[in-house]
Amino acid sequence: MEFLATVLRFFQSGGAFMYPILVVMILGLAIAVERSLYLRRANTENRQLWSELLPLLNSGKHDAAERLASESATAIGRVLGFGLARARANATRSEVEMAMEESIMEVTPLLERRTHYLATFANIATLLGLLGTIIGLIQGFNAVANVNPAEKANLLSASISVAMNTTAFGLIVAIPLLLAHAWLQSRTNELIDGVEMAAIKFLNSLGLKS
Repeated sequence: MEFLATVLRFFQSGGAFMYPILVVMILGLAIAVERSLYLRRANTENRQLWSELLPLLNSGKHDAAERLASESATAIGRVLGFGLARARANATRSEVEMAMEESIMEVTPLLERRTHYLATFANIATLLGLLGTIIGLIQGFNAVANVNPAEKANLLSASISVAMNTTAFGLIVAIPLLLAHAWLQSRTNELIDGVEMAAIKFLNSLGLKS
C-alpha cells in the first residue's frame, strides 16, 4: 500500500503531461504484448508445418506438400506454396527462387507490423516528459516572481522537483519500450531468417536446373 501511495503521489505531482505519457505507455505495452504473442505463435506454427512438409519434400510428394502449404496461413506455408506452385509449372530454379523471394517480401511486413511503433512511442514519451518539465519550470518561475524573497528559494525548489517528475516518468516509459522494440525486432529477424533457410532447403530438395 505504501508503494502504491508513493507512485500515486509521484504521478499526481507531475502535472497534466503525466496523462498523455501514461496513454503512450498503455498503447506501447499493448503492442509489445500482442507482437510477442503473435511472433511466438508464428514461430511455433512455422516449425510444426516445416516438420510436416520436410518428409513430403524428401520423398518427392510435391502435390501433397503443396496442398498442405496452401491450407496453412503461416509464413513458411505461403512462401513454399508459391514455390511449389511455380515448380509444378515446370519452371527453372531461378524462376522458383524469384517467386519465393516475392512471397517473402509480402510476408515480411506482416511479421514486422506495428513493431516500429514502439520506437516512436519511446521517443514521444521522452519528448512529452521534457516538454512537461519545461512548462512546469516556466510556471514555477512565474509563480515565484512576485513572492517574498525569503520564500522564493523554497517555492522554486519545490516547483523544479515537481517539474522533473514528468521527465522521469517519460524515461521510465521510454526505456522499456526501446528494449521491447529491440527484442521484437530480433525475434522478427530470426523468424524471417528461418523462412529464408526453409526456402533454400526446399529449392535444394527439388533438384531443379538453373
